[in-house]
Amino acid sequence: MLAVLSTPRKLLRKAVAVAAFMGLTACDPALMTAPAGGTGPSVNTSAPVPVALLIPRSDPSAGAVAASLENAARLAVASLDGVQIDLRVYDTGGDAQRAALQAETAVAEGAQIILGPLFGEAANAAGVAVADNGVNVLSFSNNPSIAGGNVYVLGPTFRNTANRLLGYASRQGRTSVVIVHPQNVEGEFGKAAIQAAASESGVRVAAIESFAFSQEGVASAVPRIRDSVESTGADSLFLTSNAAGALPILLQLLPEAGISPSATQYMGLARWDVPAQILSMPGAQGGYFTLPDTAAQSAFNSRYRAQFGQEPHPLAGLAFDGIAAIGALVRQGRSDALSARALTQSSGFQGANGVFRLRPDGTNERGLAVATVRNNQVTILDPAPSGFGGAGF
Repeated sequence: MLAVLSTPRKLLRKAVAVAAFMGLTACDPALMTAPAGGTGPSVNTSAPVPVALLIPRSDPSAGAVAASLENAARLAVASLDGVQIDLRVYDTGGDAQRAALQAETAVAEGAQIILGPLFGEAANAAGVAVADNGVNVLSFSNNPSIAGGNVYVLGPTFRNTANRLLGYASRQGRTSVVIVHPQNVEGEFGKAAIQAAASESGVRVAAIESFAFSQEGVASAVPRIRDSVESTGADSLFLTSNAAGALPILLQLLPEAGISPSATQYMGLARWDVPAQILSMPGAQGGYFTLPDTAAQSAFNSRYRAQFGQEPHPLAGLAFDGIAAIGALVRQGRSDALSARALTQSSGFQGANGVFRLRPDGTNERGLAVATVRNNQVTILDPAPSGFGGAGF
């Protein structure tokens, strides 16, 4: 067991760095205020549409992702058929106040919609800064607490993933779940998302178990989690942790403690296919997790590599998606193409990782596949939907 725990210990130390790119932990949800507005300026669809891209170019910790986001945006602009986008790039430096100033500058210079910023606090500040102008902000954050008014989040949300997994699990006859989460902001968001999804899918939340975000905290929680599963008769176990946190320890220790994957359905909010070592862990066998549309993702990655000679950052597709949505709306020839009404059209858009749509509350829905692990290999159980209104939503 000591050999197994050594890797998670290193991963836990990296979790803060990983969270910096998630946007979710970039701010205190209590400080968030959803700006008003979002009507959008009138658009001349026969002329180049000015779009501001706000990225943390000069932030030493985020320069690589900023470059990848810009590359993906330019790739999307070049891919548009019959639509001209005047892409203007502004550096936020990863700072919320600077993001607000850059958003104001961009609008003063003619920008009709803002793509970015990356971090949640910066996106919220940018949204507030241009709310009175009626300009919408398509942020790269996945933090639902900043969504609303003129701010939309393009990042994949926990609620979207939880809805997909519990909806699928319910159709497979699963009726009750124990939620397991770390005692941090990300864990609390994950727990809330699973609770809401459980209510929507008719799955009973049998118990909720949390743990201190440390190796010792995880290990001490394992007996409590086992007892909760046994005492409540829950048939499912939902883990919010990712591979950079407690997931490897949980997938090793929970089966050892007696929670057999053959009797209890494991599932998780995070992807379990990266790193590949996760696939060999006992708790991963037969577990449910989600993946984006693999065909769409592969096509985007191939085009990015061909254009820039390197792999895209995992978040790069968000910038591609933003431009794809803007381009699709402008192509319709509507003067209100960048309004809240247009952005939230029910048919959605085709993006780098499959179909997606923006919701009126500022969050998003993405087409996800349900995957599992069989013989240490990823197997797709239910493919990602290709449109809205069918299976998978």
